[in-house]
Amino acid sequence: MAAGTLYTYPENWRAFKAQVAAQYSGALLKIASTSPAFTFGHTNRSPAFLSNFPLGKVPAYQGDDGFCLFESNAIAHYLSNDALRGSTPQASAQVLQWVSFADSEIIPPASAWVFPTLGIMQFNKQATEQAKEEVKRVLAVLNQHLNTRTFLVGERVSLADITVVCSLLWLYKQVLEPAFRQPYPNVSRWFLTCVNQPQFKAVLGEVKLCEKMAQFDAKTFAEMQPKKETPAKKEKEKKKEEKKATPAEEEMDECEAALASEPKAKDPFAHLPKSSFIMDEFKRKYSNEDTLTVALPYFWDHFDREGFSIWHSEYRFPEELTMSFMSCNLITGMFQRLDKLRKNAFASVILFGANNDSCITGIWVFRGQDLAFTLSDDWQIDYESYTWRKLDVDSEECKTMVKEYFAWEGEFKHVGKPFNQGKIFK
Repeated sequence: MAAGTLYTYPENWRAFKAQVAAQYSGALLKIASTSPAFTFGHTNRSPAFLSNFPLGKVPAYQGDDGFCLFESNAIAHYLSNDALRGSTPQASAQVLQWVSFADSEIIPPASAWVFPTLGIMQFNKQATEQAKEEVKRVLAVLNQHLNTRTFLVGERVSLADITVVCSLLWLYKQVLEPAFRQPYPNVSRWFLTCVNQPQFKAVLGEVKLCEKMAQFDAKTFAEMQPKKETPAKKEKEKKKEEKKATPAEEEMDECEAALASEPKAKDPFAHLPKSSFIMDEFKRKYSNEDTLTVALPYFWDHFDREGFSIWHSEYRFPEELTMSFMSCNLITGMFQRLDKLRKNAFASVILFGANNDSCITGIWVFRGQDLAFTLSDDWQIDYESYTWRKLDVDSEECKTMVKEYFAWEGEFKHVGKPFNQGKIFK
């Protein structure tokens, strides 16, 4: 299983392809998109970065074993599994067909239409109208293909769906208003099916479709342009740039410039001191090694009692739990809404019992000594539906619970119902 780091800037749709693929394949992917791990325009111009990625562009992938890749399609392909790539030669070729289709047929007109509405490209009426017609042609091709199919290749999500969805994302969010997309119901049905899959939502979040077609705004465009300098200042800056310029320097494309300039969200854990416990390393052990003989000993050997805390959770309304699959959807939905907490948390949440007689409990490991949910408004949707109890990490109760919940086996004496199924938040 692949494990490594993806360097990108926030909200990069090209990087989304690799991230969604990793969600399906189980590849352990760390995202470096903010300082200090990665600063766009600085880190990717450093000699160390350019030695691995000569073009200095992102997304760029570096495996834990040192293996390096650039170009988003290659990275997504590498992080996929055989099911995503196509399990037969024919299916594999069809996946490649749609990946190429996205690059050559979707991205050019989508960029020409969407970029001016974002204020990162000058509006050209003729080019925009031509782009609209080309988008209609693309949607018609997809609509016909999906008339008798749920997904683009085969009966399940493949890299074809991931790539095409990510290529259409800005169109659906920015300009494809209901009247425009009405002639292509099969495409919209397929698009919504994909973006509502847990693996997509873990990366894209909630995708809101465009209600009104965005238009070019001259004021926004003017604000996005660099300010003009006086001739004297310009000459001075030019001399300074000549001194420090290197052949490896590259310019951001317009989309990268706009997205990379967006204000970065404050890290909710920034106030905490650095911890010696590397959560990602534990998760790697847990995902790739035996739980009882490797991952669990590693956890206790490296656990930082000052920097992390362990909590027990229990769903407060067990009488409302009916069918097991619906109860599992509660857990999955909560995990999806906590996606940005993954870097600083780990959890094993278990459904015990059977249909109409079940309960949900879990063990959570958080950065810091307090419940993490209060640190961000985005994390407070579900946690009040649970009771929370902080465990004494040195107690036998805590050690037993961690062992049972991490391994999904044991007596679970505190529950009184048989194990049904579990979900891991990592």
